[in-house]
Amino acid sequence: MGVTKEGVESSLSSKLNPSHLEVIDTSGGCGASFAIEIVSAQFEGKRLLERHRMVNAALVEEMKEIHALSIKKALTPDQWKQQQESEKSQSTAQDASS
Repeated sequence: MGVTKEGVESSLSSKLNPSHLEVIDTSGGCGASFAIEIVSAQFEGKRLLERHRMVNAALVEEMKEIHALSIKKALTPDQWKQQQESEKSQSTAQDASS
């Protein structure tokens, strides 16, 4: 049996304690390809490459069966909050100009 979305979520949750986690199975259900968006306080003070390494380390067992892992976002809670506020203000500005 291949890797499941729930298995990836469980491993990341237990090892990185994210405040936001989105895992998308992009393989069509066979568990070979995933896209991830993760927000964790453990990323504080870490460069992007280090954050990606942390995600890969958290999924060391799953990576034996995963052929493609796309880490779309690996943010700190502060970065996530700023991004959400920025997207919200852009959305509000677009609505006002419509």
